[in-house]
Amino acid sequence: MSVLKQISFKIESDLKALDQVLGYFDQINQPWIPKKDWLQCQLALAEGFTNAVRHAHKNLPPDVSVEIEIKLSSNSLEMRIWDSGPSFDLQGFLQAKDLQENRLVGHGQGLPILQKIAAQLSYARTDDQRNCLLIVKNFSPL
Repeated sequence: MSVLKQISFKIESDLKALDQVLGYFDQINQPWIPKKDWLQCQLALAEGFTNAVRHAHKNLPPDVSVEIEIKLSSNSLEMRIWDSGPSFDLQGFLQAKDLQENRLVGHGQGLPILQKIAAQLSYARTDDQRNCLLIVKNFSPL
């Protein structure tokens, strides 16, 4: 699977930077990407970025940046979002979420939404003491 387009950037850890993140994302849009898939990827990126800012960077100074890399291939989009927060057990959270009733509707729903959108979803600690959220979305067949 060859990469057709790729962008990477660092952005300030501020929710106000979301428009800038989505502006970068729009640079790789292609007319052949199914609209529904593009919108799901946009939602996944927005959710991943805002989670990094709200949760991972909650107790960090605002100058600690979030790094984003997006790779487009002919049949998928791969997004990586690096944060500098504490480690987090994504799979444990998602399993616990499955066991809960929807007591807190509207709160904590972002990661389950990412799980539904993504063909692959992981969150891992890297050797440089950062975390990397990987979201891979396979495009719908035409």
